[in-house]
Amino acid sequence: MCGIAAILLQPQERPASVWQEIRQCFTENLLFNEERGKEAAGIGVLKRNGNVNIYKAPLPARQLVEQPAYRQIIGSLDAQTTLILGHTRHPTKGPPQNKNNNHPLRAGMLLGVHNGHINNDDDLFARRHYPRQGQVDSEIIFRLLWHDLSQPFAHIPLTTIRNSLQQLQGEFTILVGDQRSPESLLIVRHNKPLSLHYHPHWKALIFSSRYIFLRKTFGPIVLYETLPDNHLFFYNALYLSQYGAVPIQSQPCWPKTGKTTNHRSLIDKNRVKVKKL
Repeated sequence: MCGIAAILLQPQERPASVWQEIRQCFTENLLFNEERGKEAAGIGVLKRNGNVNIYKAPLPARQLVEQPAYRQIIGSLDAQTTLILGHTRHPTKGPPQNKNNNHPLRAGMLLGVHNGHINNDDDLFARRHYPRQGQVDSEIIFRLLWHDLSQPFAHIPLTTIRNSLQQLQGEFTILVGDQRSPESLLIVRHNKPLSLHYHPHWKALIFSSRYIFLRKTFGPIVLYETLPDNHLFFYNALYLSQYGAVPIQSQPCWPKTGKTTNHRSLIDKNRVKVKKL
């Protein structure tokens, strides 16, 4: 069990007071997820020019957020920032003392976080001859996406991404950014929780493994805003003011059925309502 905290931001200028609210929200989200993993924590920031800044350490979130490196990264948010990824780790494979086992993880130009476990990572690494930096099972997800897919997510049909991910055995929720298309965010939810809330004033979409954080932070406006299970979702930060919490596209992942859903008809909706997990 691990925790995910993330914010997708429409790139634009914001007042200093709003940036401070966004920084505080992300930090509190990370801290709220500490109970899902206390062995390591990390933050990754992606900007519109493709630059990535990562800090992760074998520390609980409450200690990580006090480190100068964390303060420097969270303080670097600006009009070019598109994605902030955070993770709290409860290790099942790969010691947290090896930083390559902690999240966010890199594979090529991909930046991602994972909650869950992969059962066939060793087999896939052996058969596909991918490079491996750490021992953590999560790494196979991002290696698979990087080596199997030749283009940014924005240029690939979701069915192609789905077919690649169906090689994985296990349970997982993943969020993946791409330096080649830094406004894009790929999400896969497969038997692990993920909730979200769109903040129209911030032009920001906030994700958390813990629904209760969103409820406590934003109040009754948050009505069980969880992403449907066993689906793949594609978001674009440039269109958050139009789509809100509704993904541009979604695709059922398990079982291997269904057609890509285009959500343009749902632009007027500001949240996804499904049953509480």
